[in-house]
Amino acid sequence: MIRLNSLKQLKKHNNFTNFMTKINYFLFPFFILLSPLPELAQVKIKDPLFKSNYHQIHNTNIADFKDDFITLSNQDLDKLAEKLANYYLTQQKIDDFPDNITSNQSLLIQSKFVNNLINNQGNIIGYKAGLTNQKIQERFNTNQPVLGTLLEKMLLPSGTIVSSKFGAIPMMEGDLMVRVKSEKINQAKTTEEVLNYLDAVIPFLELPDLMYSQDLKLNKEMLVAINVGARLGIMGEPIPLEATKEWHTKLSNIQVTIKDELGQELAQGNGKALLGDPLTVVLWIKDELRSQGKSLKKGDLLSLGSITPLIPVKPGKTISAQYLGLNEASPVQLSVHFEE
Repeated sequence: MIRLNSLKQLKKHNNFTNFMTKINYFLFPFFILLSPLPELAQVKIKDPLFKSNYHQIHNTNIADFKDDFITLSNQDLDKLAEKLANYYLTQQKIDDFPDNITSNQSLLIQSKFVNNLINNQGNIIGYKAGLTNQKIQERFNTNQPVLGTLLEKMLLPSGTIVSSKFGAIPMMEGDLMVRVKSEKINQAKTTEEVLNYLDAVIPFLELPDLMYSQDLKLNKEMLVAINVGARLGIMGEPIPLEATKEWHTKLSNIQVTIKDELGQELAQGNGKALLGDPLTVVLWIKDELRSQGKSLKKGDLLSLGSITPLIPVKPGKTISAQYLGLNEASPVQLSVHFEE
């Protein structure tokens, strides 16, 4: 502690204090300008496709981007989501994408992406969980699921004829749906409670579109940005659910086998592939929506993820998916034909 023993010392001290205050006043703006940007607002742009997009946004020479970080404003996110939606609607491959967007940025892009699709694809009819299968999580180097949104025109009845080029990177997989019976599901804490608020299970052969060029290494954020690849899906008839231990066990033990028109088996799996228990996925969807400020509604359809591995789509093939364990009388079967 400085002790001032005279008026002369006090005057000198005050003069020095005033001088330093003025220096800090003038230097403060420079310290702000030199401070690093928050990580959340940074993204790295490398390749031409998205550089050209930002060239249009910022009216800046493409060469100026190089490997520098830029800030993604709301306008930037709007433009990026619009670009992705245009690629989706024209079934084009994405050849380039910012390589280090954050999880929050990917969610914002997805929200804007979905809003851009609603006029063409219809209103929100439910949600889809992705990366609920451990083997597929390993492929994306994550241990967490991801959430997408389902729109009305994405869901088709069994027996539909679909173009083999329905997407940029068309795939198929054995999936499973459930239907929400009551909004009380949003208060559920356990899988047993979740089952009380579901009224149907629906066999579902999903036809996702990964969209990205095979030259790109996919990560979780890239998948989230394109709405977890939601494109189309073949639905079976709803099968009434009961809130019993028997049904809980039945859901985990469902067997799915996918075959072509010659009877050749292409893939198989069971309900335990879905986080060990399909109802655990439902609980996760509810919690993830809550974290985003959303909630489930009566009638929402929930796609629970990959029971089987992803399979590339081939033209001219008729595919059937057989579900064992949903109906005691006989297996439940879905089919789709991929035209040339």
